[in-house]
Amino acid sequence: MGVVDVALAQTITHLARNASIEINVQDLEQLDASRSHLAPGKKIYVSHLPRQSWSETERACRAVHGAGFDPVPHIPVRLLPDAASLDRLLGELVQSAEVREVLLIAGDYPRALGPYSTVVDVLRSGLLDRHGLRRVSLAGHPEGHPKVALDEIRRAEYEKAALAHLAGLDVTFLTQFFFESAPFLAWTQELRSRGVRARIVGGLAGPASVATLFRFAMRCGVGPSIRALGARPSSLMKLATDHGPETVLRELASAYSGNRAGFDGVHLFCFGGFLRTCEWLHAITHGRFALNDGSGFVRT
Repeated sequence: MGVVDVALAQTITHLARNASIEINVQDLEQLDASRSHLAPGKKIYVSHLPRQSWSETERACRAVHGAGFDPVPHIPVRLLPDAASLDRLLGELVQSAEVREVLLIAGDYPRALGPYSTVVDVLRSGLLDRHGLRRVSLAGHPEGHPKVALDEIRRAEYEKAALAHLAGLDVTFLTQFFFESAPFLAWTQELRSRGVRARIVGGLAGPASVATLFRFAMRCGVGPSIRALGARPSSLMKLATDHGPETVLRELASAYSGNRAGFDGVHLFCFGGFLRTCEWLHAITHGRFALNDGSGFVRT
């Protein structure tokens, strides 16, 4: 490899080494095996599945912490019936699972069960500070949201960032997953131009079948970058083909190493393939890949 390719490969390795990852309660049995693939202290976001109880979230966070990782639970604030429930939940997460950061999301629910319609409502409550939480993750939507106008999405992002910083919180914007880098990089530059100083982390889809990725992309409202999967898979065989984040990660690494990106890292969504994604991260972290002539890279 030439000097440029060596530097690019090193940047890919760096982004993989520092990537966060996500787990759901159904994959907790794979935590012990993941310890041979993930470094101690790795940040693991704990997702909140439909009909999941708060006690299941707490149990998952305890398991993640017990395995030597840093648990960050998703909290869909519209599911909280009252302030006492949020107060109790945060207390249990901090005390029993040593949670030091939460991901606050509104949640795709038509109406709130209690007083928290938006993440801003929680940020204004002061409850994070009361429980000693100094780090917070917030959702970012580079490609917009299928149910919310784009200008409203952007206004909410700026407001959340401003309120969190005023509260003295260390803020991370964690994005919805995407399949092309350009919308994410443009969004990042827009945030930076508006003075947003939060960490910005790009969400990538871990290795999975094209059919699985299409299913989750449609459910989660992924934007135009879904075209990178292929607008119309031509056969069942193509739908069963694995698709990894190699191409988009290489694009991001190229921008990152060129000192023009403005983002801080990447995150891997697993779609039920937690251990598989851990194995992929371990391989890339240890340089077991080769750059393609065109785009992306392949594991070796």
